[in-house]
Amino acid sequence: MNVEGEDTSKKIQAKFVTKLDSPFKAPATPYVISSNVTRLGLSSVVNSLLKLHHHEPFDFLIDGELIRMSLEQFLLAKGISAERILEIEYIRAVTPRKEEKPSLHDDWVSAVDGSSPRFILTGCYDGLGRIWSSAGSCTHILEGHAGAISSVAFANSQDAESVTVATASKDRTLRLFKVDTAESLDTTTRLGAYKILRGHKAAVQSVVAQKSGSMVCSSSWDCTINLWDTTEADSEGVTATVKRRKGNNQKEETQSEGEAQTTFVGHTQCVSSVVWPEDDVIYSASWDHSVRRWDVPTGKDTLNLFCGKALNTVDVGGEGSALVAAGGSDPILRVWDPRKPGTSAPVFQFSSHASWISACKWHKSSWFHLLSASYDGKIMLWDLRTAWPLSVIDTHKDKVLSADWWKGDSVVSGGADSKLRISSGISIS
Repeated sequence: MNVEGEDTSKKIQAKFVTKLDSPFKAPATPYVISSNVTRLGLSSVVNSLLKLHHHEPFDFLIDGELIRMSLEQFLLAKGISAERILEIEYIRAVTPRKEEKPSLHDDWVSAVDGSSPRFILTGCYDGLGRIWSSAGSCTHILEGHAGAISSVAFANSQDAESVTVATASKDRTLRLFKVDTAESLDTTTRLGAYKILRGHKAAVQSVVAQKSGSMVCSSSWDCTINLWDTTEADSEGVTATVKRRKGNNQKEETQSEGEAQTTFVGHTQCVSSVVWPEDDVIYSASWDHSVRRWDVPTGKDTLNLFCGKALNTVDVGGEGSALVAAGGSDPILRVWDPRKPGTSAPVFQFSSHASWISACKWHKSSWFHLLSASYDGKIMLWDLRTAWPLSVIDTHKDKVLSADWWKGDSVVSGGADSKLRISSGISIS
């Protein structure tokens, strides 16, 4: 007879293994655990074995797959025998361990770039770009646009003395700024652009910088993609003289205007997002339901992926930096592998969001991890080895419009709540 409350589940022998270093390495001896234990229960077991001072969340894999149900259900689903000693690998859970103080803006935060390890770049509907050294610490304000900023990019963030910043706006222009990073970060410096890029016939929706070189790429509601030179003067440029105020003194600066070096034509609706993963390859996403791959030297599109939905965002990364992730006018984040035959069908689909997807970004040092942001107010962290999100960040109180990784262990995001949020302490192994 079963006694009420008694654990009548099967017992399983398991050995916990890890690639983590001390103090996260448990003794490699088999333990008897209940078959109905979940990931949270396994995490409690490992914390007990490690005798940690502070509870550390862990995730668990069997044969390379993450456990997202009870152990018994997982073994049944995968056809794994419970009679043998199971080898369960544990890793630090991919979840934020700290939420920084929000950084307030005067309007919606439409764009964010975390590619610089020193700074965060944001774009806002008030027409200003901002550079932040940490939560709440704005070092530079980038002025000049006559409309909302839709996209921002560090064009060169490796130089110790200065960085180049590109901003794209609904005023149909892009602006380039030279930011002196050697200046004191205790005060906020206001900057004007050294170059204005004109040529799009409608709002500019996205901007991305060439990885190595002096070019930026933009996409627009005019259905085109343009390539631009970021050098301070070029053969196409015209120079205008403008007055800029610096402190209490008037200072004259020269400001050049650049024209597009190349235009790619092929999309039939707004080109909402562009990424430039290699010098000779650009990917674009469009409201015409397609992701396209462009050969930069020839300007020809060499791949078309159609998904039946208007797309807002695209990124390339994962294994071999070859997987294409995109999201748009439904709650599904789709991932394609163009190396496989029949690449018209996604190889992964993640459907936990409740509204349109506004952003997606691969983690630069992982084959498996990426994030997505949505109008449902949530950011989700994903691992290709499971269909469920590893973590849900729900600190925004309105639509999330932009998100990126920062310094490898943080997520930076902007939203319709007019806040830049930093979620830190994320362990990617």
